[in-house]
Amino acid sequence: MPTFHCAAILFDLDGVLVDSTGSVSRQWTIWATGHGIDPPKVVKFAHGVRSVEVIRHFAPTLDAEAETRKLEAREADDIDGVAVMPGAAALLRSLPRNRWCVVTSGTRHLAVARLKLAELPEPKALVSADEVTNGKPHSEPYIKGAQMVDFEPSTCLVIEDAPAGIRSAHAAGMKAIAMTSTYGAEDLREADVVVSSLSEILVRFDGAGLEVQVVNS
Repeated sequence: MPTFHCAAILFDLDGVLVDSTGSVSRQWTIWATGHGIDPPKVVKFAHGVRSVEVIRHFAPTLDAEAETRKLEAREADDIDGVAVMPGAAALLRSLPRNRWCVVTSGTRHLAVARLKLAELPEPKALVSADEVTNGKPHSEPYIKGAQMVDFEPSTCLVIEDAPAGIRSAHAAGMKAIAMTSTYGAEDLREADVVVSSLSEILVRFDGAGLEVQVVNS
């Protein structure tokens, strides 16, 4: 039974706490089709990466910031199939509020909308795409997450669902647990442990830190 000892847990949002894959895929497919770009390539690239960077990659002549605002406004309104991930609410409620943070590649507007829709506890700390200069897989998002909960990066544990997020966590000096909610286990092989659900993660707070056990791995 793999066990991690950490000061805080930093959660990705989409695919970890909230199941929004359908909405993400639909809106990127609409965007790609409208610009004459192959939708499957865009959708695969987009998971776990800031929208502004996806747009810069596939359509460098467009105003990426303006396109991002339009795209993520549509995503926030596209709630069909968006739901809380099994085990997410119970896991978050078991943690002291100063011991967890959400680090997302979406904008703050989109993140807040998704958290409210899923009726998840409000995070005391949230790092969004519009609050960093470099998105995942750069270390900056998770470094900032550690700063916001006031712990050293090396003492934090990340839960992710995308290769870009795993690389971001490792670049920040953190261990990473990956969930197979968006990618298969082979795509997530860089993670320290791979699980299929948050229900496989058990956390105990002893007053000094968190003990995280992974069962059924």
